[in-house]
Amino acid sequence: MLFYGFAVVALLTATVSAQARLWEQCNGGIGWTGPKTCVAGTTCYEWNPYYAQCLDAASPSTATTVRSTTTTTRATTLTTTTRSTVKTTTRSTTSSSSRSSSSSSRTSTVTTQKTTTTTTTKTTTSSGVCGTATFAPISAQSAFDALHPGWNIGNTLDAIPNEGSWNNPPITSAVIDAIKASGYKSIRIPVTWTHHFISSSPIWTIDPTWMNRVEEVVDMVLSKGLWAILNVHHDSWEWFDVTQFDNAGVEERFGALWAQIGDRFKCKNERLLFEPINEPPGTTDAHAAELNKLNDIFLTKINQAGGYNPKRVVTLSGLGQDTYKTINWFQRGTLYPNQPWGLQFHYYSPYDFIFRAWGKSTWGGADEKATLELDFSTFRGNLSGIPVVIGEFGGSPAGLEPAAAWRYFDWFTQMANKYHFSIIAWDNGDDLFNRTTLKWHNPAGQSVLINGAAGKKNALALGTTDGSVPQLSSAFIFHKVGTPVVSQTASYELNGNTLVSIKNGATALTSSQYSFSSTGVLTLTSSYLSTLYSTSSAPGVKAELTLTFSQGAFLTLTIVQWDVPVISQTNFANPTSDFRIPITWNGFNRVAAVRAVWDNGVYVSDDWTVWLPPLQQARWTFGNWGYEANSVVLWQSGADYLRSNKPAGVTNAILTWEFYPRDGYTPGSNAVNVTIGL
Repeated sequence: MLFYGFAVVALLTATVSAQARLWEQCNGGIGWTGPKTCVAGTTCYEWNPYYAQCLDAASPSTATTVRSTTTTTRATTLTTTTRSTVKTTTRSTTSSSSRSSSSSSRTSTVTTQKTTTTTTTKTTTSSGVCGTATFAPISAQSAFDALHPGWNIGNTLDAIPNEGSWNNPPITSAVIDAIKASGYKSIRIPVTWTHHFISSSPIWTIDPTWMNRVEEVVDMVLSKGLWAILNVHHDSWEWFDVTQFDNAGVEERFGALWAQIGDRFKCKNERLLFEPINEPPGTTDAHAAELNKLNDIFLTKINQAGGYNPKRVVTLSGLGQDTYKTINWFQRGTLYPNQPWGLQFHYYSPYDFIFRAWGKSTWGGADEKATLELDFSTFRGNLSGIPVVIGEFGGSPAGLEPAAAWRYFDWFTQMANKYHFSIIAWDNGDDLFNRTTLKWHNPAGQSVLINGAAGKKNALALGTTDGSVPQLSSAFIFHKVGTPVVSQTASYELNGNTLVSIKNGATALTSSQYSFSSTGVLTLTSSYLSTLYSTSSAPGVKAELTLTFSQGAFLTLTIVQWDVPVISQTNFANPTSDFRIPITWNGFNRVAAVRAVWDNGVYVSDDWTVWLPPLQQARWTFGNWGYEANSVVLWQSGADYLRSNKPAGVTNAILTWEFYPRDGYTPGSNAVNVTIGL
């Protein structure tokens, strides 16, 4: 994983903030309301278009080095892009290399069914170095089964340089309790150690205070009866990168680090697993050979630390924790053959949907489902018999179009179960769970994930899957201001379910207010809808209905009265920094896409999108634009791109901001044009 900025859809209230201090964040993405400037003596250096940090003004080379490590490309194929992203409040990815061939001599029978978790009753004696601590040895497969499903504490202990640096509060016992109560069985604990070394070569000593804090979080998780994976995380950007740094230096520091981690955690029980390094960079045979060597160094150091480590389950990986790089290059070394182990990979595909690139807001066609299954079946077919956990996956049910997100995560969990992969959802604090309010950003999406992982058949909201106009979605009922109030429908794929109830809050709808057909068509009567809105009532979200089915997830149906949003000004000249345009939303407060053309009609970028469906043609990638509670934003990266790429003879760029419901960009559509003079 890397910085995972992904679409935060929770719209935050803008606040006035003081200047950021050394190491603090000084710019962010959607919803960023923190400081935009740094205190004297520091400079706001950009790590990528979505994250910047105050560094020593005298050391700009530091930021340059960091930037280069965060944009390492990942090998991909079709739609299995693993990402280079900033895990703050927005998401963006570098993806420029093609995925390598999936052929391998290690093919064998594909595992098609998840087995029942088994544990042993054998418990080691409580003696020696671990005192009264106990450890019940378990096979790697049984441990991996017990992880399913899991949750990542993202952007927290992995934040740079400290736990609170990336806009998340410190992890508390209440958060862990809430995650467990929601149905998760494990927590992956990403930790970045780079800024907590108090001495360097040849000592490389970790600050005891930081080690104590990491142990405190590990103990929180284990004390709740959950499983935990502890790793080395963003160090892969800063010093572990064998594509940029001397191998011997990386090996020395990596070995010293795992010697200390192994020693501190050697007496923890069997529910703690170790993961050597997150998304290790590399694209060549030589990089892969070095990673295989580093995996052996990791095993050596934890075994030398003793305690229960020789029996502890570990998760190993290939380059980038990428499926096809792992297939092609991963080799388990011969050291410590009795160490129980399995593999971990990460999955953020398809790129355009997960990261909302080029206007992609639909998912669920037969080809898309087949591609995801092909990725999973290829991995399993080449590496059969090995326990596997998907240690991160995305995107955010809170950020994507809801019906499409529900379909994606339902299929994802079905395929994970089919090919015997345990799953651990990535959460940067804005993706899934609000760690302050202890509420899920999209409860229905959370319900789909948990029930799908449990093998239950979820009912799903239907909608457009091919990018055609208009985009239909049964996650919503939309009514435009000024039109008559009529009955409206929403359609569902029942998957063997029957509807149990529909509620508006605590109040159940009656048979006079709706009907539901055997084929899954819900009809809300005009008389009921008239209680929520009228032809002339003010735009906005009018209700969120909850649909409960005979098994699986509950779904929500958001009822929105809408009109075209209003922006304060439609013509602007040559912005040179983040440019915020005040907006009155007039309905559902989310931007769906931005279409970008020059005033001569030529696409601003990505002219190949002419071959995509109508809702994606000429659409601009997400990192150039964003939105906040009361404004839409042209980020400085977008403004810089326009200035740098303006063709001769062109005076203006026309940016068309599109909203939900999506019905295109032509006059009369739910969209507004902004002219940027250059």
